[in-house]
Amino acid sequence: IAAIRRSAGDMVLNVDSDTILASDVIRKLVPKMQDPAVGAAMGQLTARNRNDSWLTRLIDMEYWLACNEERAAQARFGAVMCCCGPCAIYRRSALASLLDQYESQYFRGKPSDFGEDRHLTILMLKAGFRTEYVPSAIAATVVPNKLGPYLRQQLRWARSTFRDTLLGLRLLPNLNRFLTLDVVGQNLGPLLLALSVLTGLAQLALTGNVPWLPALM
Repeated sequence: IAAIRRSAGDMVLNVDSDTILASDVIRKLVPKMQDPAVGAAMGQLTARNRNDSWLTRLIDMEYWLACNEERAAQARFGAVMCCCGPCAIYRRSALASLLDQYESQYFRGKPSDFGEDRHLTILMLKAGFRTEYVPSAIAATVVPNKLGPYLRQQLRWARSTFRDTLLGLRLLPNLNRFLTLDVVGQNLGPLLLALSVLTGLAQLALTGNVPWLPALM
């Protein structure tokens, strides 16, 4: 935030400390920003330590799907819902107008210090800017190679998704209907999965019967 306030350039590139950018990332991202309606654009993420374990290979596949299916579809309708922190470029003038809101990030009266990339993207969309995805701008970032850190990361991300969905609900009527469907799917799917697990456990506890069909589904 301090760097953004002091900088004088037109664009701000956000990169995580454990991320290595391809040499042409800026050259690939900047053309998207020539449209003044675009406030931010993100590149494609890959797992820099993909070959560490079976988990890192799965995460690399997860990143590919998240970028080249989910974000690509959202960008088709003008609103990537989260420009990921490891590789995203922002219009500085748009950022400057949002910094006060961004710096004092609260949810239900308490300070929030997680999911800052998703929160900033929601603020951009609320300000009326489009957000884009550039698949040819490649960034390789370190991913968790053990299950414990991965689950903690996913919990943070899930909390961020639910929180910022609540903050962004008013946006949806002004966006393409596909984005409403996408947001509902992102949030309803995990809740239905949790409900199925709890129902199965209840059946097992109360009747002694293993709920094979729900478990297989």
